[in-house]
Amino acid sequence: MSEQHILIVDDEAAIREMLHLSLKKAGYEAIEAPDARQARAAIYNQMPMLILLDWMLPGTSGIEFARQLKKDPQTQQIPIIMLTAKGEEGDKVRGLEVGADDYITKPFSPRELIARIKAVLRRSASLQQENQQLVIKELQLDPSEHRVMLKGQEVQIGPTEFRLLHFFMKNPERVYSRNQVLDQVWGGNVYIEERTVDVHIRRLRKILAEHQYEHLVQTVRGVGYRFSIRE
Repeated sequence: MSEQHILIVDDEAAIREMLHLSLKKAGYEAIEAPDARQARAAIYNQMPMLILLDWMLPGTSGIEFARQLKKDPQTQQIPIIMLTAKGEEGDKVRGLEVGADDYITKPFSPRELIARIKAVLRRSASLQQENQQLVIKELQLDPSEHRVMLKGQEVQIGPTEFRLLHFFMKNPERVYSRNQVLDQVWGGNVYIEERTVDVHIRRLRKILAEHQYEHLVQTVRGVGYRFSIRE
């Protein structure tokens, strides 16, 4: 995926030209397509980092094309911003329901467009990072499938222990207090006792102990917990 490549899909040449110039000024590369058929060919020729997709297209509509892209495993991760002259809330909701990441109603300023693009790309990058598979030694955690594998065997693990393990594997070697773990795993707006952390730490260690991996979750006396692969 090109780091600065955005696909514009709009049947109006003047709109495509305006968008192309706005993107170029903001430092992005732009590829153009007047309809869904040519857009699909462009996507498979060079996977874009984001698609600006007009709602009204000849042949396959923009909303239907967005639905197809979000169902296809090869393209479902590409962020889509719908471009529409439709201002009715119901139309906007339809766009979001088929998987569009944002929408912008014509007419719009180039400044607003670039701001929307940057916001969507930030969210997309954050989501991809959250769903990235984590591997430490023979321990694998796949957030997208909610699956933990240890030494090639699937591990049965509860949702809280899964979140706890995910947090630890993303932040190895750092020491966290019980309160910090509560904020990161349970959320800052949840009011539960700190010793709840100890209960779930024991459960997580018990799960890992079945494969002799319980030593990865270490107690730092007087401070909290650390996930470490150091002997």
